Amino acid sequence: MAFQLTSAAFEANGTIPREYTCDGADLSPPLRWAEPPAGTKSFALICDDPDAPRGTWVHWVLFNLPASTTSLSTGLVPSGARQGTTDFGRPGYGGPCPPRGPAHRYVFTLYALDLELDLPAGAAKAALLRAMDGHILAQTELIGRYQR
Repeated sequence: MAFQLTSAAFEANGTIPREYTCDGADLSPPLRWAEPPAGTKSFALICDDPDAPRGTWVHWVLFNLPASTTSLSTGLVPSGARQGTTDFGRPGYGGPCPPRGPAHRYVFTLYALDLELDLPAGAAKAALLRAMDGHILAQTELIGRYQR
C-alpha cells in the first residue's frame, strides 16, 4: 500500500460535512494515514483552497507531527506538533468558508519529512515550504469539497 491520506468524515472528492466548516463547529476533520516511507522523522500538513476568489487561501498549517502519528482526531492536535498562521490571520484550523456559488476544493496535503523542523509556532505556509525544501520523502493529498 502506498502512502495515503483518508478521512472518516468524507471520501476523496466528496463533500466536507458542515461540522468541519465555518457554518458548523469549525473543527478540524479526522484524518488518518498509512505507509509513510522509511526514515520519516515528522509530518507536516497544509490545507488550501485553490478556488478562493483572490487566489489560494491557506486554511491550516501544521508541522512537527511526530513520526509515530498515524491520525488526527476531530479538533485535536498531538502534543509536540506546532500550528502555523493561516490566511485567517491566526494559528490553527480554519474550516471551509467559501462565498456562495460553486463548490470549492479543499486540498489536505500531508508531507513525510526526514527531519523535525526548526520553525516556531505561528510560522506561515511560505516559511514551512522553505524549511521542507529538500526534506520531503513523500507526500499525499486528500481533496474535499464544500459549497454554500
